[in-house]
Amino acid sequence: MASKNATKVTIGGKTYTLSGNESEEYLQEVASYLNGKIAQLKSDEEYRNVPFEMRGVLLQLNLADDYFKSKNEIRRLQKLLEEREQDLADLKHELVATQMKLESASRTQQAQKRETT
Repeated sequence: MASKNATKVTIGGKTYTLSGNESEEYLQEVASYLNGKIAQLKSDEEYRNVPFEMRGVLLQLNLADDYFKSKNEIRRLQKLLEEREQDLADLKHELVATQMKLESASRTQQAQKRETT
């Protein structure tokens, strides 16, 4: 089991100590992502007019939106990968069938040459 790491991160101008099995780099990356989302929302004029208690909900909705878009993209890419794997399998099958036909034609041609000589 991996040891727990305690890492200080700054999110929204406040320092927090995060503890978990993930690396310090990962925890800093997560904090950086959150800071980017917070900055993105703060740059929106309408967000600044929203009551303070609603701002957290808007941030959560934005994070959930990113999460579901990522999940959908993963599903799309998995489906594309499966299709490509099937295409590859079909091409391999076609290649083997063509090689067998070529070998058969070559044997037939060699047999015909032996008969004529």
